[in-house]
Amino acid sequence: MDHHFPTAREYSAQRARCAGLTVVDIGEHQQAVHESYRNDVLSNVNDDCLRLAVFEGDYRWHYHPDSDELFLVVAGRLEIDFADRDTLAMTEWQYVVVPAGTIHRTRAIGRTVNLTFERQRAETVFVERADAGA
Repeated sequence: MDHHFPTAREYSAQRARCAGLTVVDIGEHQQAVHESYRNDVLSNVNDDCLRLAVFEGDYRWHYHPDSDELFLVVAGRLEIDFADRDTLAMTEWQYVVVPAGTIHRTRAIGRTVNLTFERQRAETVFVERADAGA
């Protein structure tokens, strides 16, 4: 499946789609996604943001040197591979926090919807292989 993944610069430069004091229907947003990969900032909260990711397949190996990342699965099954530990598997309404600097990649088993909480404009560093050092 052909994915258009953003560059690290594009990822960190995304602006929130929804302003404060706006009721956001996450279900409506995810139903509007027809691509095999989409990851948008929905809202900013202080110095953090809420992202909605809808995708199928594997994302690239990467890490965020300055931001923890919380993944909350809303629909489907999400697996997270790590360079230095076993894979974690999550289903609906489960979450995990990936600490800053941790090399990882997400894998959607079928169409998966997850919410991600991270620092606004979080730096992303892509690595070629899992054992590349941070």
